Amino acid sequence: MTPAVALQLGRVSNLPTVWTNVLAGMILAGATPLDVRTPLVLIALSAFYIGGMFLNDAFDAETDAVERPERPIPAGLVSRGSVFASGFGMLIFSVLMLVWVGIGFTAGTGWWPAICGMGLAAAIVFYDWYHKANPLSPLVMGVCRVLVYITAGVCFSLPVGGAVLIGAGLLLCYLIGLTYIAKQENLGRVETLWPLIFLAAPVIYGLVLAIQQPLVSMFWLAFSGWMLFALWLVKRRGPGDVPRAVVSLIAGISLFDALLIAGAGLFGFAGLAVLGFFLTLVLQRYVSGT
Repeated sequence: MTPAVALQLGRVSNLPTVWTNVLAGMILAGATPLDVRTPLVLIALSAFYIGGMFLNDAFDAETDAVERPERPIPAGLVSRGSVFASGFGMLIFSVLMLVWVGIGFTAGTGWWPAICGMGLAAAIVFYDWYHKANPLSPLVMGVCRVLVYITAGVCFSLPVGGAVLIGAGLLLCYLIGLTYIAKQENLGRVETLWPLIFLAAPVIYGLVLAIQQPLVSMFWLAFSGWMLFALWLVKRRGPGDVPRAVVSLIAGISLFDALLIAGAGLFGFAGLAVLGFFLTLVLQRYVSGT
């Protein structure tokens, strides 16, 4: 497997959204991103994401042979077996990293990071295995990102506070809408728009934060404006508009994280999450984010 193939299989252009998820999860849990364990958590959850993307291609190889023959497995660039092995290997590596985070440090939270990690691994595998014909697959995908928030939080603090759970619930709503659009991507259009109502929840919550803290307004406007742009693409439904909307909404995850971090009063780290948004957009120019 060449590095170029691995980057394509792992959809690494979207990794900054995972990093900002981790940043938001730990900040909402009351932790400082300057903690010595932060790099380990970032590595573990990045490996979860890349491993999940590998498995997505491995499970979808037969469908991709018809709908996306340019993907690495149907194109003959890598064997399906090696992609399965690499994907599961990364999930195992990630859980072991979380074991280290939980019990290898004096301030560790015990086995809870690894337990949450195993839950995340199970959700990833279930989604990759059964998402094509599953009408609830947007919910399952959302749960995967919710568990990133929760796992990042429990790595630093127990019990998980209400702020983490609220943030995770709002992220779930956002991912349900995003994943529903992504499921229609190959059709080049969206059959019905009612699931997109879920996208309104983070916008409304962000407005409440902006009213309470005026400085949050700039982050709310950036997030809401970008999401409206993506939805305009969905409504226009020109050639390539739906895939473009999907990658735009994926990048918007980092803007959502920035909004929540700003709501917690840490505007410097919120700015860092905004940089994650721009980095995602830049990387998507070189590696497909879908």
